[in-house]
Amino acid sequence: MSLLAQVFAVIAALIHVLFFVMESLVFSRPKVWKRFGLKSQADADVMKGMAFNQGFYNLFLALGVLVGVVLVHTGAVASGVAAVMFGCACMLLAAVVLVSSNPKLLRASILQGALPLLAIGFVVL
Repeated sequence: MSLLAQVFAVIAALIHVLFFVMESLVFSRPKVWKRFGLKSQADADVMKGMAFNQGFYNLFLALGVLVGVVLVHTGAVASGVAAVMFGCACMLLAAVVLVSSNPKLLRASILQGALPLLAIGFVVL
């Protein structure tokens, strides 16, 4: 697995850790829920449980990618590459679902999916 693929994968994972923090740890803050397009504290209160759950999905994807990179460096290369590819593919597909569900979320979709796409591309090349 190329160093460039690993760098893109790790950055994508770190972004997903940030999503976890925003969705699961600090979602109740107005500055955070407004980033998700919510208009009021009442709306944020309704979405809080779902955001909490979604944040953990993002954390688990990130951990899978990070574990995969560690495996690559500890000699379990095939397993590591498989974990990185699976995690990045899930991140990329989630970005496609995001923009498919709401084209106004194109920017968020690009943020979520560009780095995993690059990581996958550099593994395949």
